[in-house]
Amino acid sequence: MLNAVYSGAEAALAEELRAAHDEGAPVEIVGGGTRRALGQPVQAARALSTSALSGISLYEPGALTLVVGAGTPLADVEAALEAEGQRLPFEPMDHRGLLGSAGEPTIGGVAAINNSGPRRVQAGACRDAMLGVRFVDGRGEVIRNGGRVMKNVTGYDLVKLMAGSWGVLGVLTEIAFKVLPAPEAAATIVIEGLDDAAGVAALSAALGSPWDVNGAAHGAGRTLIRVEGFEKQIAHRAPALVDALKAHGTGEIVTGAASDALWRGVRDVEAFQGREGAVWRLSVKPSDAPPLVASLRAKGDFEAVYDWGGGLVWLFTPEAGDAGAGAIRAETRARGGHATLVRAGASTRAAVDVFEPAPAAIGALEARLRAAFDPKSILNPGRMRG
Repeated sequence: MLNAVYSGAEAALAEELRAAHDEGAPVEIVGGGTRRALGQPVQAARALSTSALSGISLYEPGALTLVVGAGTPLADVEAALEAEGQRLPFEPMDHRGLLGSAGEPTIGGVAAINNSGPRRVQAGACRDAMLGVRFVDGRGEVIRNGGRVMKNVTGYDLVKLMAGSWGVLGVLTEIAFKVLPAPEAAATIVIEGLDDAAGVAALSAALGSPWDVNGAAHGAGRTLIRVEGFEKQIAHRAPALVDALKAHGTGEIVTGAASDALWRGVRDVEAFQGREGAVWRLSVKPSDAPPLVASLRAKGDFEAVYDWGGGLVWLFTPEAGDAGAGAIRAETRARGGHATLVRAGASTRAAVDVFEPAPAAIGALEARLRAAFDPKSILNPGRMRG
């Protein structure tokens, strides 16, 4: 993996995209294939794979810097970091269980959707760890932006623009990341029996405490709060946090593999895996999250898992078709949030906008960006409708 050379694969990809641009032939960009069910169905008969763009071209543990090909399996990246006692800061989700998909997630796919898990409340999102990118735009031109250190970003910040662009502006070929040391120890405070409002209140209190919380989730009457760090620190911080939260309930401290399993469950939304129904991802102010879910439950059969202190709500409904979509969007929008349809049947995905429809001014700006990077709309056409 180290010192991998994939410039030939990048050149071949650029040549294929130049030909597709000249022909006006749409293409679907595919990494490991684990997230193809996310977003609207792509309107293209041909797929281009990034699998040849694989390998770590630079890893400097002392500088906390990693440069990696976009087609590199996420598991390979994590294994290389683990060998040096380091990790990606943003705890990316594995969508396979929720979507029922196969394949291997790639680091390019992680960046393309800005995939960020429970540690986002402290460490920031995937985009915040990205230092530089190389990508091929819709004309087949190779573009490089950013660098390999935090202060080496001048001019337009295309790094942040590419994070979460879902492959409609360009095909990522290489990404530079800031990485962090892995902690010696972790502990999770578990409070049982709180309703949603009380659970989110406990999360807010924990995040507002001085104990450096980096995980705050609630679901099915169980409230989870995580702290990580040096062994001696955790031995002090975890009991202190239990004491600080005693007004919200009695907390139990869970460590080791049991703690890790709890957060994999939150990260990958295990509560909604293997069940028929639609899954939505709502972004809203934490204090508005419980009232929003309560209002929706009054209209239908909904279950909720809260992450990021309540700022992220995973919503499940067993209803078929697009029933409830209008209510979900209206209730979320009324509270200044937005709703994304993550999982549903093909007919629902075809009928319901997966992404929150953008206001006119933002929609116009997005259209101008797409026209600048992909003038013939050949990259993942249809994926981000709405």
